[in-house]
Amino acid sequence: MKKLALIATITTIATLSAPTWAAPETFVLDAKHTFPSFSYSHFGYSIQTSRFNKTSGKVTMDKAAKTGSVDVTIDMKSVDTGSELFNEHIQDEDYLDTEKYPTATFQSTKVIFEGDKPATIEGNLTIKGITKRVMLKVSAFQAMPHPMMKKDAIGANASTIIKRSEFNAGKYVPYVGDDVTINIAMEAIKE
Repeated sequence: MKKLALIATITTIATLSAPTWAAPETFVLDAKHTFPSFSYSHFGYSIQTSRFNKTSGKVTMDKAAKTGSVDVTIDMKSVDTGSELFNEHIQDEDYLDTEKYPTATFQSTKVIFEGDKPATIEGNLTIKGITKRVMLKVSAFQAMPHPMMKKDAIGANASTIIKRSEFNAGKYVPYVGDDVTINIAMEAIKE
């Protein structure tokens, strides 16, 4: 009888002192507040910046386990350079080739946390049917209830640098810069 009482006490203490693991939470990208942008040197005169206006995807996070995943699809036809003429020009086969490749994707393979926040996201970026491993550096992250939607939400800014020539989009390199900085401003609402 004493052994049973001792086992019950130990089990209770172990249960109470064990960490509570949260289940993974899924967040859907808010298309009104998620915009990937890209910038590059234009003949050395200036750094040109453009963005994509249509993005979809999901982020899954387990805050307690410090794990997560990111799955993003970018509508390449939604490119916005600030000029209708250049929007058409950049979509031709020498650059984005949106007729053949209407979307680009990023699928994470690993999310690395520093403390309670993601710091880097490793994954596969596919543009024009070519997939390369990239690492996004997270410069800002926020997780809190959305004040207007009354649901949990997350937001982040992340960036990486790619070489456009590695994605079969290298026309006019080196005059127009080969290095392209990709910045993603993202917000997502819990499902």
